Amino acid sequence: MPASHSIIRPIPEFSREGSVHATPWFQLAGWINDIASLIRKVERDFRPGPVHDLRVTLRRCRSAASGFEQFDPSPTWLRFRKDTKRLLGGLGDLRDVQVMRVWVAKLRMSKTESGKRLLEILSKQEERAVRRAGKELKAFDRKVWRKWARNLPERASRIPSSSPALELLVLQRWMEAHKLHIMAMKLRSKISFHRLRIGIKGFRYSVECFLPARHPVWGGELKRLQDLLGKVHDLDVLWEMVVNLKPGIPLPERRMWRLAIAGSRSPLLASYRKRTTGSKSRWETWRAELPAGEALRRSRLEWLAVWASFLDPAPDHSRLVAQLAMRLFEGLRKAEDIPSFSREAGDLLEAAAILSGVGRAKGDRHYQKNSFRIIRRQIPPPGWSRIRMARIACIVRLHRGSLPSDKNWNGWSGVSESEREGLKFLGGILRLATSFASSSEPRIESVGVAQRGDSLVIQAIGYRAEEPLASHLAGARHLLESVIHKAVVIEPAGQL
Repeated sequence: MPASHSIIRPIPEFSREGSVHATPWFQLAGWINDIASLIRKVERDFRPGPVHDLRVTLRRCRSAASGFEQFDPSPTWLRFRKDTKRLLGGLGDLRDVQVMRVWVAKLRMSKTESGKRLLEILSKQEERAVRRAGKELKAFDRKVWRKWARNLPERASRIPSSSPALELLVLQRWMEAHKLHIMAMKLRSKISFHRLRIGIKGFRYSVECFLPARHPVWGGELKRLQDLLGKVHDLDVLWEMVVNLKPGIPLPERRMWRLAIAGSRSPLLASYRKRTTGSKSRWETWRAELPAGEALRRSRLEWLAVWASFLDPAPDHSRLVAQLAMRLFEGLRKAEDIPSFSREAGDLLEAAAILSGVGRAKGDRHYQKNSFRIIRRQIPPPGWSRIRMARIACIVRLHRGSLPSDKNWNGWSGVSESEREGLKFLGGILRLATSFASSSEPRIESVGVAQRGDSLVIQAIGYRAEEPLASHLAGARHLLESVIHKAVVIEPAGQL
């Protein structure tokens, strides 16, 4: 297992000085700490600038929380997101009214009778929006937010800032936003451009939080694209207000407004298309710098390792199990008369080894059963399916304890007979690797596989063939022997 799977690290002291600035946890800590001061600024007079700054910071917090909670099962992240959503909702109407006022002035609509009526309507809406915003801000629990400002960055700091899992998280946001881009270019509807703007916003905030070193390069262009589509959305909302204005606007004046709005809207969309289509598309530039190929494959395993680190009390042990399991797997693939297994099977085995200890979060007794249930419920890393997670859960269930019945175990539901044999093979390897890793004096850190007649010989560096490990390994090898139909001999290294 690569060293990058060492997840748990000391938590650096929070400080605005030093080298920890460009880390996700530091970004989150800064945003949470900014909320209280921004609320005080808004409460003074509800001016557009502070309202906008507070909403942006709240959205950054929500984006960060939605990313961190994919790894950390703590329910605090969900409560945090709900609280930020409530504050955003309380400020949403006020922000919309303030933006509409800017556009009415910019398009010089206030010089017409209908424009004046529109401003009157906006004034009344603003009064109601200020009262609602004030009520929500007054309910803001500063004590809870001070607690979150300490606890949430601390939890987030358990994820190494260099982890490939964070790049995969940003890639997930890219994929979501890019899908919306394709849909918007195809449909060219108001709602599709609105959804695209939201997708780009999520991608931008994810880059800013989880890949802060790239934000100086990507952030400016992402903000420009977001602003372009934001103005398009503002103009669409303004036109809806014009259409629904009562009493209705005279046709000549309505046509004049439509031309003015369309004249401002079209160049914005043209500018967006210019930046995002063709050979110099920003979308392709960003994708080229995110994981692909082997790096993408490893990042998915790292994703699982990060998640497991929040549940498994002994991640170093699981990392050793994974290392031994993969050495056994590669050795068995080269042995004669044993079915060849693909790299995908190796990924299943490595993932199972990484996740084998997550059930210990509920206690050591029969933890393989708890692990099985937890893994089956877990959302898979981007690019993997729930079916694959179910297969991984089966391998973990087989790695210790009594074997489940082929007939009565619901874990085999949807798994063909031939596929069951493959999962048993991987489960047998994981059983042996787990037994080898249980040795502490001396610690077994490497194994090799060779053929001797009709038997398969596994040599372990540091193994002394002493009790109780010898008896433990004798029982652990049974599942593998039943699948490969060969005797498995375990010896100290150097006896071949």
